Amino acid sequence: MEIERKFLIPKLPDDLESYAFHLIEQGYLCTDPVVRIRRQDDNYILTYKGKGLMCREEYNLPLNQEAYEHLKEKIDGNLISKKRYLIPIDDELTIELDVFHEPFETLRLAEVEFPSEEAANAFVPPAWFGKDVTMDGRYHNSCLSKQL
Repeated sequence: MEIERKFLIPKLPDDLESYAFHLIEQGYLCTDPVVRIRRQDDNYILTYKGKGLMCREEYNLPLNQEAYEHLKEKIDGNLISKKRYLIPIDDELTIELDVFHEPFETLRLAEVEFPSEEAANAFVPPAWFGKDVTMDGRYHNSCLSKQL
């Protein structure tokens, strides 16, 4: 089960380049249910996600590069490309800050994954976070993949 909250980020932190990051490229074979392929650095993953906004099932299966490239030709909509910064909050939580590339280069989203719904609901975001868009499906990457 994936339990996460999602926030718009109006201004990037000044020290962003001091954090670890991943380069991510992902596409969607289906958006209902969500079936996604992802290249994260040199790793390749096929993901199934169930319905839901803050809480939903998620299953990840490894792919090799050849399978990824084959499936990439079959995606519907936009291929999403982004740089994901990993910003630790404490020993348990990490902010995953996504800075998108074209065609979404003005979009910046932060996600925080939680061990429970209670922890997610109790979370107080840092002052630099903007609007909470957890319950707005328009900010799911699967929805972005369908936008022109």
